[in-house]
Amino acid sequence: MRDFGVSRRQLVTRLGAGFGALALHSLLAGEARAFSRADAANPLAPRAPHFPPRAKRVIFLFMHGGPSQVDTFDYKPLLQRDHDKPLPFEKPRVQFAQTGNLYASPWKWQQHGECGHWASELFPHVGAKADELCFIHSLHGTNEAHGGALLALHTGSATFVRPSLGSWLLYGLGSENQNLPGFVTICPTLGHGGVNNWSSAFLPGVYQGTPIGNAAIPASKAVIEHLTRSDVASDVQRAELDLLRDLNREHAERQGHDDRLESRIASFELAFRMQMEAPGVLDLANESPETKKLYGLDDPVTENFGRQCLMARRLSEAGVRFVQCTHSYKWDQHEKLKELHEKNAREVDLPIAGLLTDLRARGLLDDTLVIWAGEFGRTPTAQGSGEGVGRDHNPHGFTVWLAGGGTKRGASYGATDDYGFYASVDKVHVHDFHATVLALLGLDHEQLTYRYAGRDFRLTDVAGHVVREVFA
Repeated sequence: MRDFGVSRRQLVTRLGAGFGALALHSLLAGEARAFSRADAANPLAPRAPHFPPRAKRVIFLFMHGGPSQVDTFDYKPLLQRDHDKPLPFEKPRVQFAQTGNLYASPWKWQQHGECGHWASELFPHVGAKADELCFIHSLHGTNEAHGGALLALHTGSATFVRPSLGSWLLYGLGSENQNLPGFVTICPTLGHGGVNNWSSAFLPGVYQGTPIGNAAIPASKAVIEHLTRSDVASDVQRAELDLLRDLNREHAERQGHDDRLESRIASFELAFRMQMEAPGVLDLANESPETKKLYGLDDPVTENFGRQCLMARRLSEAGVRFVQCTHSYKWDQHEKLKELHEKNAREVDLPIAGLLTDLRARGLLDDTLVIWAGEFGRTPTAQGSGEGVGRDHNPHGFTVWLAGGGTKRGASYGATDDYGFYASVDKVHVHDFHATVLALLGLDHEQLTYRYAGRDFRLTDVAGHVVREVFA
């Protein structure tokens, strides 16, 4: 028998270590693939979706504070009938605040369009667009507080810092216009999670949202600071950036890959390119008087949100992948429901309808997904009493609507109970909602992953069901 100089124990040990090395190699290769997009020469280059998309871009109209579903688009005849009676079933075990008896909607309701969908008189202009809309009446989450609910709606997690929906879309699909940010948020809130609602978290920084203004200033003053540099010629700026890029590359070669440095370099390059295109896109002066009127820019009540919506159309038309408009922070009516919901709705109703009309007229609505949502709804039971009565937070069942982007027109999906408290039919969790939005843009939420801290992450965590019933 030939002697190979290796004992049985040594052979098993060495083979075992070899198998372990193979496994390690496989894991590291997977991690390398996850990072390959960030390491590419152009991480914002357009990329193919997982399957044919229905939509190419998103406009998200966020109603910060939580509009009441039972006062806007979720008509409940029994709530009207049983005003001031006790709720005939148990309230949630955990409540943000205590509420009393049922409180009927103080507004008149009307059916609209061929689909016959109900809308209250709060939204006459949006209601008139019912045949363009796809309502989801059974959305639900788990967090009773604004901060957690905002983070859940924007990032899929109420408790951890995670990449936002816009960041995931930009990571998965890239940008259609290399001279503009791929993800823009107009006048975003700085509270209730603030920047975490549009951050890229552990995704490379190049995928984070670019804010234009914030909720503390009017949209007319919302600009990208230092957008142009008139004191230095463009060729000199180009030379400065080339030198800075070369120095940073040398540093990266010595120190190894640094995502923050790579993202900083990419941001400098994008800022340089933006000087050529962004000022024109953000300048509304060339819009016709008819278009400005369509969005309500001729009325001080609707001008602010109308300006956001018009900017969103222009950015989307120019190739920005994800644009968010925020009506902040106005819909949190724990008191004075009738007075303040009416004020809020007047500010946004006409501009939103104008946006839908304009997108349809320009041939953009078919491949632009418009989302209208708050972070949660409100209770059908009263908070307070008298003329100052309001409604409390309600994440257990509320309404959002979609338009365009391959969704069914004049459709409704899901339902709350007879009084509008709990999602009860075809329930849609926030994870399901995110999975559905990604699918409309051609992305499989289970395949859109990023390896970080030793595991693969995704927007929908380990859950999520695509609601294909809303697809056209």
